[in-house]
Amino acid sequence: MEFNLYMIGRLLLASLLGGLIGLEREIHGRPAGFRTHLLVSLGSCLFVVASIEFYRLYGNFSGVGPIGVDPGRVAAQVVTGIGFLGAGAILREGSSIRGLTTAACLWIAAAIGLSCGAGLYTVSLAVTAISLITLLLLKRVESVLKRDSYYSVKVWSDDIKGLSDQIEQVLKTGGLEILDVNVEKDIDSARMYFEFDVKFSSRGAKGGIVESLVSVDGVRKVRLD
Repeated sequence: MEFNLYMIGRLLLASLLGGLIGLEREIHGRPAGFRTHLLVSLGSCLFVVASIEFYRLYGNFSGVGPIGVDPGRVAAQVVTGIGFLGAGAILREGSSIRGLTTAACLWIAAAIGLSCGAGLYTVSLAVTAISLITLLLLKRVESVLKRDSYYSVKVWSDDIKGLSDQIEQVLKTGGLEILDVNVEKDIDSARMYFEFDVKFSSRGAKGGIVESLVSVDGVRKVRLD
């Protein structure tokens, strides 16, 4: 009975700590939220508790016994398996990637569950606290930092001599650094297609860049990804 109580205690603690991290993700409207993180942490904890109990029943730490049991193998497989779940949380939209923080949270939730299952309560509490501080407070620090942003500027235009130079000048005037340029020419329709990979050195007005480009003679369509 005592053993069952301590196992239940570890499972409950893992659920609580994983749920706290998931609650932050839930508040920010992420697909992997409260329930997902709670279940990841709970499942990870159960794997460790079950492997320790299995080792207690059928093996010993000297490696001598009827069955060669290594309780660390299950934990290692949890780490591998959580990578697939985290990959499912990462989405690419154009040139931007979303879900990296959520994937990291799932990874942390699994680690907390493993730690609770191994009885490392202080470490589990400390990691949860540090994770919540990172998610709640450091986000505000990031919001005030000037960060480089990368975009793809796509321009459809008529085939006019010197138009490429005009477009590049508009981009540079708007504070963009041109990293790469791809040009396509349709001879039959006398149309041009330009794709510029650019970098904003600060948070500029992207809408102003689009307006400046469409005002160039010969430009028919502009898209900023």
